[in-house]
Amino acid sequence: MGSVESGSPSRMASALKKHLELLSVVQWVLTFLFFGAFFTSLLLCLLFTRLWASRAISVLYFIWWVIDRDTPERASQSLSWGRCQTAQDGSSLSDYFPIKLVRTAALPPDRSYVLGSHPHGIMCAGAFKAFCTEGSGFSRLFPGLRPSLALLAGLFPLPVYREYMMSAGMCPVSRRSLDFLLSRPGNAVVIVVGGASESLDCAPGQHRVTLQHRTGFVRLALQHGAALVPVYSFGENDIFQQLIFPPDSWLRRLQLRFKDLMGFAPCLYWGRGLLPFPSPITVVVGSPILVPRRPFPTPQEVAHYHQLYLEQLHQLFDHHKASCGVPAGCQLSVV
Repeated sequence: MGSVESGSPSRMASALKKHLELLSVVQWVLTFLFFGAFFTSLLLCLLFTRLWASRAISVLYFIWWVIDRDTPERASQSLSWGRCQTAQDGSSLSDYFPIKLVRTAALPPDRSYVLGSHPHGIMCAGAFKAFCTEGSGFSRLFPGLRPSLALLAGLFPLPVYREYMMSAGMCPVSRRSLDFLLSRPGNAVVIVVGGASESLDCAPGQHRVTLQHRTGFVRLALQHGAALVPVYSFGENDIFQQLIFPPDSWLRRLQLRFKDLMGFAPCLYWGRGLLPFPSPITVVVGSPILVPRRPFPTPQEVAHYHQLYLEQLHQLFDHHKASCGVPAGCQLSVV
């Protein structure tokens, strides 16, 4: 009887932990998919209600939105309190998969960094939890460094959603925003280099990144003298299944056309319903590649450092794949 009673609190604590993890992932997925559209619709609806207080809330917010519209470009609301607020939720979500952040080298905060994150996956779960929350212990592993995950600039006009993103340290992937951050030491800009195109090819067991002709992030690093750092999220592609259409099919062309118009790709994916499978993700941050400051880099300089980055990404993948459950014979494919 005594052993049963002593084990009961442990089972209750374990059950509570599982429920918190599930609640956290539900919140994250719903935020990712619907948060922007929901608050845009809500504030527009409030403008046409009969309650003057509701109309006033909507009008006041839109006045604030107009006055504050340039703030995302200056990254001036990327506050540490936002990361602290999401630390507990980040921990629960990290435990759901789980997500682990691995440091392979120190990143001193005396310079700025451009972190190239691969692969995109469906929802960039590894990059979000590693760099936008303290759930994986970023500040403990990289003290003094301020990470900013660069997202599609078209998301930042969305009301309320923009405050949510900025509070977690996210920024638009725009030239003005990136220049602002990289001109200040101690900032680490995380760019998901493959973008929406890469998300159309992600599937469990796949290790294919869109990088061969992506050189803009290298040019940006050279212009600011920011060190380049490869990052690979092992397991990112395993948390969702996706219906992938052949490259020459009209459905793939339709997806690409939509991506060109809207900036993101309409992926047909599933996991546990809309929720991801609880499959482990290990985000490995590589060693920095020091680059000189070249306000006007030549094509040869860009090509040289792009090749160095490719080689280091391959080395990072090969060195850590076995410990992350990837078969020894699996090779990283770069397209």
